[in-house]
Amino acid sequence: MDQTADKEKVSRRVKATVHGIVQGVGFRPFIYQLAQRYNLKGYVTNTSHGVDIDVEGESPALDSFLRAIRSESPPMANITALEKSEHPPAGYSDFSIHKSQASEGRSTLISPDICVCDECLAELLDIKNRRYGYPFINCTNCGPRYTIIEDIPYDRPKTSMKSFPMCPECEAEYHDPLNRRFHAQPNACWTCGPRVTLYDANKNRVVCKDPVIQAANLLRQGKILAIKGLGGFHLVVDATIDEAVCTLRRRKHREEKPLAVMSPDFETIETYARVNSYESKVLASPQRPIVLLKKRPRPAISAGVAPRNKYFGVMLPYTPLHYLLLKQGFVALVMTSGNLSEEPIAIGNDEAFRRLGHIADYFLMHDRDIYMRCDDSVVRVNRGKAYPIRRSRSYVPVPIMLKESLPEILACGAELKNTICLAKGQNTFLSQHIGDLENLETLESFTEVIEHLKRILEITPQVIAYDLHPEYLSTKYALAQNDLTKYGIQHHHAHIVSCMAEHNLNEEVIGLALDGTGYGTDGAIWGGEILIARRDSFERAGHLDYVPLPGGAAAIKEPWRMAVSYLYQTYGEDFLNLDIPFVKNHDEKTLSLLAAAITKKVNTPLTSSCGRLFDGVSALLGLRYKVAYEGQAAMELEMSITGHGAVAYDYRIEKRDGKWAVDVGPIIEQIVTDIQKGTKKGLIAHNFHYTLARMFTDICLRLRSERDLTKVALSGGVFQNMTLLTGLTKLLLKNKFKVYSHRLVPANDGGLSLGQAVAACAMEKKRGGEI
Repeated sequence: MDQTADKEKVSRRVKATVHGIVQGVGFRPFIYQLAQRYNLKGYVTNTSHGVDIDVEGESPALDSFLRAIRSESPPMANITALEKSEHPPAGYSDFSIHKSQASEGRSTLISPDICVCDECLAELLDIKNRRYGYPFINCTNCGPRYTIIEDIPYDRPKTSMKSFPMCPECEAEYHDPLNRRFHAQPNACWTCGPRVTLYDANKNRVVCKDPVIQAANLLRQGKILAIKGLGGFHLVVDATIDEAVCTLRRRKHREEKPLAVMSPDFETIETYARVNSYESKVLASPQRPIVLLKKRPRPAISAGVAPRNKYFGVMLPYTPLHYLLLKQGFVALVMTSGNLSEEPIAIGNDEAFRRLGHIADYFLMHDRDIYMRCDDSVVRVNRGKAYPIRRSRSYVPVPIMLKESLPEILACGAELKNTICLAKGQNTFLSQHIGDLENLETLESFTEVIEHLKRILEITPQVIAYDLHPEYLSTKYALAQNDLTKYGIQHHHAHIVSCMAEHNLNEEVIGLALDGTGYGTDGAIWGGEILIARRDSFERAGHLDYVPLPGGAAAIKEPWRMAVSYLYQTYGEDFLNLDIPFVKNHDEKTLSLLAAAITKKVNTPLTSSCGRLFDGVSALLGLRYKVAYEGQAAMELEMSITGHGAVAYDYRIEKRDGKWAVDVGPIIEQIVTDIQKGTKKGLIAHNFHYTLARMFTDICLRLRSERDLTKVALSGGVFQNMTLLTGLTKLLLKNKFKVYSHRLVPANDGGLSLGQAVAACAMEKKRGGEI
């Protein structure tokens, strides 16, 4: 027994490489302290591949050390792999932290920006602490990461903190392995770090004792401030002042789209919105996204914050500056992106003066550069699950992990809600929200994001994927790239593959791709698609019947046109005689002219879009004739739902040319009948949603009978509608289908680039290209 015990204590040496998000999150001091605990010798260092550990000691202690690396890792670390190998003992005398090493073939994952941690927050509010009230307090567990990184390894000279040499006290913390600020690259204090300064719109510095307190005073006076945050500027007003909110909307050219608000704590949020336990967890998570919360009756928040909407978009503070500002007694501050509508968020000080000078009255800015713009993330919680609407700050650049390995691929996304995706090995990196590629400014941001991610991830794409729409700026960018293998991916195929990739599905599935607009292989505008999808190809097994899109793009902004289209498709010109408010509320000549354009096929391209069906029904019910932002009519239709015990309307599904065609004419007829009977709008909306859930379940049952397929993937912007998503999922599960929907990336076009990347890889493999 004694010999066995002695054998177990024999010194061993292990070399290990830890992959994942392991830099900038306190990983090396964590390893150092573990080694001290188990009396091990050796060293730890950052490399371009991750964290390398060379350690030796008694065998039981070494085994415990290796187990603890995974089980006790820092809260913001994300270990994706731990490779280890045995080596002869080297005779190390102690355990040390070595300087970072750069090498070829980088594979380190970059940490996202992280909200201020509880320890730093306590110091921020502690009058005895040397960092009391310092707006840039941080440590290895919190603070900026992705938005200040220029290159890797993640060390101070490769961040925007390189302009701020540390004072002796910060330097001592930085080099102390037992200090939580050990190698915290943004480490700083009042003596050596960035500073906040207040300016007026004419670039004149406002002389005051405390710029934050003075900014709060200005907000209470109803002024608009541009405030520099982690990933860019916010435009900020006191959310309880109607006039300030209205002025902000007018200057920003944002008519009705909801504005996000930030409140200091849960108790304050509860005064104007309802928060359940799961929403609380998401709100308080390190990512601190905007969470959609149901309004309370008669909230103190201005009605102009989220007009005709049952929800507020709410977030908690995530930077020290936010806490200091909200500490001045606000119920809520509007925190909306610092831009004009449809433009990228401003990040530079000079840029902010130039682009926001006609919007903001004052500027609260600092002198730490932002290298990469990054909007706030948005999440909707439903039945205990969080669904991303916009995946951006604090989620990017955490990768979506796949089971298989991909070549180095760039996927360029679509036009609306654009993101790009870079893939390498088992990691797919979806970018932050870039926006709608409709102008030069957003296109420049698009190219900046691509180059930045290529650099910090060291990915040199050999394959490029893009949407089939020839006029998308992302498509034109892709086609202009030389020496890359190019793959055009059909829009709705990309949607379904993005869902498949999330769930690591690599087999044939039924794909329901429901959205507003996507370029079809027949040149028509698709959007109500039933696909038999594989990663490398798809078959269009069915779709909503084509209807005219009167006026083309004008019909997207004016849903009343879609109501006319569905009425004309159902009743012909007799719709003009219908005794319903929609017909009475519109000029007969206008309706007749539009009907004539449909008859003569003048500027009336065909669409199978499910999004346009929602628009048409919303207008038919008198909820929304024109929209101020994408998806508004459909959203207001969902929010109008009232009552219980919905009944399904009739619909027709028939086989035409080998495909299932869905005729929604009977739905329109019954909605008109209900309107004439005086049925409440909320009940009609409820019936409509339930009908679609029944209708798409019916189609899936037919396809299962034909193809013996039992897995259904749901994707496309329509599935941001929680009523439809949950109702359809419930019916599919009841009918023994396995149902997959988005939880990691948005169902809308913000998740599309992931599907493009994975589909292009599958096509490249099928073609026989080298992987």
